Amino acid sequence: MKNTSFDIDKTVLELVMSDDSAKKQQLAKNIFEIAHKQGAYPASIHDFYIARGKGAFSGFTVPAINLRSMTYDLARRIFKVAKKNNSGAFIFEIARSEIGYTGQSPLEYSSMVMAAAIKENYSGPVFIQGDHFQVNATKFKENPDKETEALRALISDAVHSGFYNIDIDSSTVVDLSKPTLKEQQFLNYDICAKLTHFIREIQPEGVTVSVGGEIGEIGHKNSTPEDLRAFMTGLNDKLPQGLIGISKISVQTGTTHGGVVLPDGSVAQINLDFNTLKTLSQVARKEFRLAGAVQHGASTLPPEAFNKFPQCETAEVHLATEFQNMIYESRHFPANLKAKIYEWLKINAANEAKQGETEEQFLYKTRKKALGPFKKEIASLPQGARDAVAAEVEGKFEFLFKQLGVVDKRVLVDRYVRAGFSS
Repeated sequence: MKNTSFDIDKTVLELVMSDDSAKKQQLAKNIFEIAHKQGAYPASIHDFYIARGKGAFSGFTVPAINLRSMTYDLARRIFKVAKKNNSGAFIFEIARSEIGYTGQSPLEYSSMVMAAAIKENYSGPVFIQGDHFQVNATKFKENPDKETEALRALISDAVHSGFYNIDIDSSTVVDLSKPTLKEQQFLNYDICAKLTHFIREIQPEGVTVSVGGEIGEIGHKNSTPEDLRAFMTGLNDKLPQGLIGISKISVQTGTTHGGVVLPDGSVAQINLDFNTLKTLSQVARKEFRLAGAVQHGASTLPPEAFNKFPQCETAEVHLATEFQNMIYESRHFPANLKAKIYEWLKINAANEAKQGETEEQFLYKTRKKALGPFKKEIASLPQGARDAVAAEVEGKFEFLFKQLGVVDKRVLVDRYVRAGFSS
């Protein structure tokens, strides 16, 4: 059903520009109601992933896409590509850190996504995910209860905003100084178990939120099958009997978030260990009936790497920085605004500069931090400029959907995913 009386573009701009929380909530409510009437609804990918873990299907990798800026415009392009390729297996996500520096609350983010579904006349399940809902190791060490409560509050906010997929990242508290793998992973699986239990208590009736765990902090040592087994055994022991656990596991195979920046501002080639990824996915499925392993920090990989993820039976791959890069580097992104942002960074992010790094490295590393402060200016750019930038990124989405093998997967999604409506 195509909605013709609702000015979705105007509503989206109002939502982004308003600082009134009550007004934002009302605008979001309007968006969700229209989306539901159209047949688009936030959903959990849990049952789909569990079916994969049982061997019901294979041969593709679900893209999980972080939208740090131009969220509405880029989400429209994702839905457009999904319709064109008859795909239903794709995820919109935002991390705990991104929520902060992009100035996008869970409700604002999910509303932008559902508004895009309305605009593109998309119907069916929409997967919105909390990526890297991460334990801050320093804060946890200082006050474990306070940090855990902060995560509970974030999870609650997200779930009530239509995030029916939550990735818990407590890998930051893995203690490699401990003598055994189980002791090293103890805090990781203990926190993950407690937060999974909490999610099951607050999830809407009829919805099983998809929960992910993580065993290797991205940018650190590669994960092993032994790490995975120690974590999963401990997690399953900690979860109350009969409680539904996680559906996937994030691992480390050699990537870093945002990539490694060279002095000229370009990104170094990543040495990703696909054999490790394949082995961990096999262990996750065969021994624990999970969908498989999840790869983070992959968007800046060379193009020829992406078709290897389905070959390794990777369950999900997280993609973020490259889309941000494409926005900043687009010839359609106003040069005067980019210059303004860079000058702002030189003052407001000066404390992040490291001795010996070039200005190009500094700006590449910090420019994500300007997306929140300049969110309204970017959202207010002329429609033509935003459309031109989004069209360039659309080509990347099209490429990824094909390389990751999610073309013509809508039938599988419809078979295994149940409707879930946020209140």
